[in-house]
Amino acid sequence: MTPPTTTATGRTPLSQRVRFGWLAELAVAVVIYEGYDTLRSRVAGSTHVAFVHAKQIISAERFLHLYWERDVQRAFLHVDWFIAFWNIYYGTIHFVMPVVVLVWLYLKAPERYVRWRNTLGLMFGLAVLGFWLYPLMPPRVMPPKYGFVDTAAEYYNFGPQVRVRFDAHDQPTHEAAEQFGNLYAAMPSFHVGWSTWAVLAIWPLVRRRWVKGLLVAYPLTILFCITVTANHWLLDAAGGWIVLGLGYAGASVIGAALAARRSGRAHATV
Repeated sequence: MTPPTTTATGRTPLSQRVRFGWLAELAVAVVIYEGYDTLRSRVAGSTHVAFVHAKQIISAERFLHLYWERDVQRAFLHVDWFIAFWNIYYGTIHFVMPVVVLVWLYLKAPERYVRWRNTLGLMFGLAVLGFWLYPLMPPRVMPPKYGFVDTAAEYYNFGPQVRVRFDAHDQPTHEAAEQFGNLYAAMPSFHVGWSTWAVLAIWPLVRRRWVKGLLVAYPLTILFCITVTANHWLLDAAGGWIVLGLGYAGASVIGAALAARRSGRAHATV
């Protein structure tokens, strides 16, 4: 299941060339994530615009015959423990898997680590851009007439089991923002983007079929999770895949540019 390790070359992380260099990788990762989280909160759009965009998403999904979120959720609302499980799943595995994948790549496939680390970093930036340009109200915050249930408020979860409240200007209250962050940071779905990123990043390193089967199932379970908990629209998943594709393309360009630079230096020294 684990391929041979690669030796440190010009294409491996610079941090591997110094003792305890992994601490630098960790520090940079923390800074990038904290920066992403801060920007994500600061680009929160207005409730009116987010609602308009949500209606656009519903129209698009109806046109594509993909408006399934409400029916999927209603099919399981009577099973409390099932919804509670997906609430917990939503708030845990999403953060665990990227860390596991990055550590695995860093230790066992450092050259591959560089490409996929850069992909993830670019995804952070692209996601913030998406949240800023297209604030989107998730299903669980939609008006009652749309028929969605805020499972985070109605069923057990690790987070605050409270309803989202709005102020006199129809914006989420300060307390709601403190508890849930940017409620309208829904497009793209980073849950789907991250899970697919994790699978693609380690896919060539896996040999056993049952492990590959679990990898394929992982983003599918995430897709079901964001739907049954009403945290995202199905088209948000498409947004997550687009951000992943753009991030990988950007990381590939960076890798090619650095390789050309190394090659030029090598020829210059000959």
